[in-house]
Formats: sequence, structure tokens, C-alpha cells
Amino acid sequence: MVTTPDAWTEMDGRSAPLGGAEDQALFLALRRDADLVLVGAGTVRAEGYGPPSRPGLRVAVVSASLDIDPDSALFAGGAGFFVTTVDAPETGIETVRAGTGSVDLGAALDMLDAGVIHVEGGPRLNAALLAADLVDAVNLSISPLLAGADGRSWADGPRPPRDFIPELLARSGDQVFARYVRVRTA
Repeated sequence: MVTTPDAWTEMDGRSAPLGGAEDQALFLALRRDADLVLVGAGTVRAEGYGPPSRPGLRVAVVSASLDIDPDSALFAGGAGFFVTTVDAPETGIETVRAGTGSVDLGAALDMLDAGVIHVEGGPRLNAALLAADLVDAVNLSISPLLAGADGRSWADGPRPPRDFIPELLARSGDQVFARYVRVRTA
């Protein structure tokens, strides 16, 4: 997942503005090693998910409400399927069902025939997976933008994003240190 140094995971409802060419390359490399992609419906809607570029890669879309277009390109070619609750409505799309009222992620993951599951967010799905102790690794791309707004960050705003560039990235034991410096134009 991509984040800013001030802990934002989106701008204008999308994560794409936070990434760049390097982030996209890392994202595609992680997808190459995955047996399955798991993503929340909100992220699918916001980012306009279509079928994956890698043939045969499946995308499991987590949604309790199924408030997503089953006729979208992601589902039309059979790459996408739903992970939802047992009491969710029928859609005509392949579905894995676990939990009543809310998706039981542990039970759903047990039903999926996948070794490496690449989770692409969003933040609510990531938080739910962490809360259920279902996360084995975190891949974090740190954007060189500070985007804090609405008082939800240590760099609260609101204000437009500011460009920074990484000057130092170092590791000492289990701690990672990053220094970003402001890009100022004349």
C-alpha cells in the first residue's frame, strides 16, 4: 500500500496520485508473485479496477453490501469474484461467502485456493485483516508528499499537498528512518 509520511493513503479518494513510476513497478512486481489479489469494494470503485494484466490472476473483491457494478470490466471477463457474507444478495458472479452481517475474513481466506494473497487495500480492509491477525507481511510504499488535512494527521491542514523528496532512508535494528526534504520552486 502507498502512504504519505504523514500517514495518508489517498488524495481525492484515490491512492494513485500518491504513487509514481517506482511505486507502480513495485506494485506490479508484487502482483507477479501473487496467486490471488484481495481488495475492498471501495478501492475497486475508487481506482476503477479492470481485469489484471497478468492472464489467470484472479481478483477477490470484499464487500458485505455488494454495492458494486457486477457488469464492470473486472467481472465481465471472469477475473473478479466476490468475497461476501452468507446473507448477501445473489449477484450471478462467483462468490465466496463467510460470516453473517459482516464478512468473516478468516473463514473466507480458508476457502480460497491461494498460497500468496496480495492485498491491495483499502485502509478498512487492511485494518480488518490486521485486527483478525491475518497479515503475514506489509509492503509499504512511502510517497514523497505531505497531504494532511481534516485534523486526522500529525500534519493536519487542510491545505494542498506539498512535494518532498527522500534524502535519507536508513535502517537501524528494527527501526526505519526516513528524511524527506521540501521541494521548493522559484
